[in-house]
Amino acid sequence: MEIALEEAKAAGARGEVPIGAVLVQDGGIVARAGNRTRELADPTAHAEMLAIREACATLAVERLAEADLFVTLEPCAMCAGAISFARIRRLYFGAPDEKGGAVVNGPRFFGQPTCHHAPEIYSGFREQEAAGLLKEFFREKRL
Repeated sequence: MEIALEEAKAAGARGEVPIGAVLVQDGGIVARAGNRTRELADPTAHAEMLAIREACATLAVERLAEADLFVTLEPCAMCAGAISFARIRRLYFGAPDEKGGAVVNGPRFFGQPTCHHAPEIYSGFREQEAAGLLKEFFREKRL
C-alpha cells in the first residue's frame, strides 16, 4: 500500500485526483499507476485501469488470476468491472468512497448476480492517510 500511496501523491502533484494502484504477483510489483484522466484526456484513465492494462501488457495475458491489487480508494463501478474481468485474486483498498465507490458502497458490484468473478476484498489499509490525501487535494481546489 505504501507504493500505491506514493502513486497517489504523484498523481496529486500532477493535478490529478490523488489515487494510486499497484498490482502484485509472486511477491513482486507487476504494475503501478496513479490517476491520469486529465493528462490523457481519458475518463477511463483511473489508477486501477492503468495498472491492469500495464500488467496485462507486461505479462502478455488477459487474466491476472494470481495477482493482488492495492488501491488507495474504493474502486468505482468501471474499475470493479475491470477487476472482475481480469479475474484479480485479491483487492486491498484504503479509504471507502461513499459517493463513487462500488465495492462496499453503491452498487456493491461484486455481490451482483451478473458479476463474473469476485476477488477477495480487504479494506481499511492506510485508510486515514489515503482519505487525508483526497481531503487535502479537494480543500486546496476550493481555495
